[in-house]
Parts: sequence; structure tokens; C-alpha cells
Amino acid sequence: MDLETIYENVKRRGIESTTGSQTQTHGGSRCLVLITVGLGLICVLLLVFIILLHITITAERDLIKSYKNTVEEFNQTINSLQDNYTDLMTEKHQLQNNFNSLNKKKLELESKVTSLSRFFISTELKSWSDSRQYCRDRGADLVIINTEEKQRFISSLVSERVWIGLSDTENEGIMKWVDNSTLKQGFWLKGEPNNTNNEDCIELNYNRGKPGWSPLNSWNDVACSEKKKGICEK
Repeated sequence: MDLETIYENVKRRGIESTTGSQTQTHGGSRCLVLITVGLGLICVLLLVFIILLHITITAERDLIKSYKNTVEEFNQTINSLQDNYTDLMTEKHQLQNNFNSLNKKKLELESKVTSLSRFFISTELKSWSDSRQYCRDRGADLVIINTEEKQRFISSLVSERVWIGLSDTENEGIMKWVDNSTLKQGFWLKGEPNNTNNEDCIELNYNRGKPGWSPLNSWNDVACSEKKKGICEK
């Protein structure tokens, strides 16, 4: 082989070698670019993920905070309602007690009104028998007093001496009421009855404020012909 041929072969191989190196260099650069782009995309995606995660965590934190605030407000509302309920129950009990007290007074007043409607005092001065007839003409009779409570009540109604429905006109010393029942408990003035001058009819002696007088010591026997008003009971 001559020198010219050898030179041509070496030259050709050199060109092929350079071309291959250039080809390999271009391929490596392309891979590096692709890797760089990929890493960039991954970084972008990671950044987006981190941002979204931060937003989500922040939103959840705000939601939890809002929930806690709502729970606290709800608990405060419950406590306030409980206090209001307790106050209302206390007020209810007070109102119930007031109502019961007022109802009791109402019943007492009704009882007094009922009692008052049963009693009336004659408007004319008459003897015991005429006063009794006055009562009977009006569907009543002279009052019968057989309890301490009734004696006190009748005493509170009068402001003068009045006839009551008690006498011993039939049998001296045996006091009987107008319904023919025998006297069991009397409310006499001191020293009465004394039957002075044939005193057979009984008056309720009004001497309120005088020494020795009391609602439970106010009966006196007098002559049945004396003129005075009578207290009638229906």
C-alpha cells in the first residue's frame, strides 16, 4: 500500500471519529436538557402541591378555629339559657306562692261576703218578738250564736245593742234559741244573766272600748218589751 492510500484511510477514519464524537455530544446535551426540564416540572409540581397543601391546612385551621368559636358561643348560649331558666323557675315559684296567697285571701273574702249576705240588721226599734217577726217576714230569724268564731264575727258587725235569737220566755232559767235548741255556750257580761225585773230576752251589748267588755263577754238579759234593733240570719 502506498503512502497516499494510507493517508486517505487515516483521514477518513479521523473524520468518522469526529463525526461520531459530535453525534455523541449532541445526544448528551439533549438528555441533559430533558432531565433539567423534568426536574423543573417536578419542582413546579412540588411547589404547586406545597401551596395547595398550605392552603388546605390554613383552611382547615380556620375551620377548626371557627368551629371552636361556634362551640364556645353555643356553650355560652346554653349557660345563659340555663341561668334564664333558673331565674324563670324562681319567678314562677314566687308567682305561684303569690297566687296561692291571693287565692286564699279571695276564698276568705268570699266566705265573708257569703256570711255577710246571711246577716242583716233591722232598721226599726222593736221589741224582741216584733224584731223576730221582722226577720221572719224577710225569710230569716233572729241570729243563733253557737260558736266563739260566730260570736266574734257578729260582734264585729254591730255598733249598738241588738237582739239575738235567745230567750227563756217559755221556761225561766232555761235559755233556748229560736230553733228551739238549748243554749250550750254563752258569752255573758260579768254578772249576767241576772233576771232583774223579769228579763227574759237576750241582747248583744255593744260596749266596745269600755273596761271589762270584750267580744266574748257581751250578752245581757233584758226585758223583752224594750225597743231595739235585731240582727237577722238567713
